[in-house]
Amino acid sequence: MNDISPDNDSSPVIHFRSHRRTITETDIVTFVNVVGLHEPFFIDMDYIRDNMAEGHRTRFAPGPMIMSVGMGLVATQIQDVFKRALEGAGAGPFGGMTGVQLRLHAALFPGDTIYVDGECRRKPKTSRGYTLLDIRHLVKNQRDELLAEFTETVLFMPAEGGAHP
Repeated sequence: MNDISPDNDSSPVIHFRSHRRTITETDIVTFVNVVGLHEPFFIDMDYIRDNMAEGHRTRFAPGPMIMSVGMGLVATQIQDVFKRALEGAGAGPFGGMTGVQLRLHAALFPGDTIYVDGECRRKPKTSRGYTLLDIRHLVKNQRDELLAEFTETVLFMPAEGGAHP
């Protein structure tokens, strides 16, 4: 799904859908070890079985992993999304991420296949000439259940010759 719909601010809202990816137990263990989340919730299966709620007594992905994989699933098309969202905006080069807001709804387990439904909205240009985009990600599993929703805000510098800080 890639389409454009009008927004109240007259800038287009770009809709997109990522490809799918099945998460393995190795993916989860690797993420936990790379970021150092050595909490019993993520590394001690006996603790998980004895102390977690029913239906949650198996290995599961940490919330930051759901967000990270969600960003990765969109990475193959994000340049096209940016290009479409910035059309006519007079934006300069990419300046980086300025923030992210995340809300978790359900667990991600090994064997789940996830994808992202998303949209990108251009915010009004700042007084200093910066352009901000909000990229909303809805991470869903194979049953179309919402696992996480997060909005990433990215910044584009003023266009050449535009206002500067």
